[in-house]
Amino acid sequence: MRMHKTAGSLYLMWDPDTPDAKPKYVSYKVDINSCGPMMLDVLFKIKDEQDQTLSFRRSCREGICGSCAMNIDGTNNLACLAKVDRDPSTPSKIAPLPHMFVVKDLVVDMSNFYAQYKSIKPYLQKHQPSGGQEWYQSKESRAKLDGMYECILCACCSTSCPSYWWNQDKYLGPAVLLAAYRWVIDSRDDFTSERLAALDDMYKLYRCKTIMNCAQVCPKGLNPGKAIAKLKQSLHQGAPV
Repeated sequence: MRMHKTAGSLYLMWDPDTPDAKPKYVSYKVDINSCGPMMLDVLFKIKDEQDQTLSFRRSCREGICGSCAMNIDGTNNLACLAKVDRDPSTPSKIAPLPHMFVVKDLVVDMSNFYAQYKSIKPYLQKHQPSGGQEWYQSKESRAKLDGMYECILCACCSTSCPSYWWNQDKYLGPAVLLAAYRWVIDSRDDFTSERLAALDDMYKLYRCKTIMNCAQVCPKGLNPGKAIAKLKQSLHQGAPV
């Protein structure tokens, strides 16, 4: 979507219900002085005033839910956190997350991404039930989870990763591997060795080429590449690091 700032935005539009429809960019003029400062505000203004068919995901508007992830001016980001470029001579360009199947307009199919997340068993696994008691974790052990538990599964990182573009049917991608490492190093979990063994695969983990696009685009400032490196090191040493 192109945005002329007096007014302006350009978004990629595709309607699966239209016979022989082809994706196309549609240009809109938007008065950015009459709406909020974020790209999501602009999208709402277009949908409310110019094109009710425009489809995009959104929920919290606070950078917490991850729903409004899209490609904005060439970079994956959350529309609710992306400030509009106020230069009237430069149109903004908005597209769906790259290398994902498009459902409609700016909405992509996240089924494969969520299935991969489910595959790492993102929950505490114990050999014995707690009997209603708390599983204790020290402050030091809890601090090790900082920089990982904050992931909101927006997929900005995974869809910016060339390895994921080429092998997303096999490679788990930065977001899922970050989550995997979060559970590998959780001191309360009893299945650390099993988790590592499940990741010891040339495609699931080792397709990462340390390009680090993931860390550059993460809207939460996380570093999935570092977590992936730690996973590889943990497998090499046979224990979490």
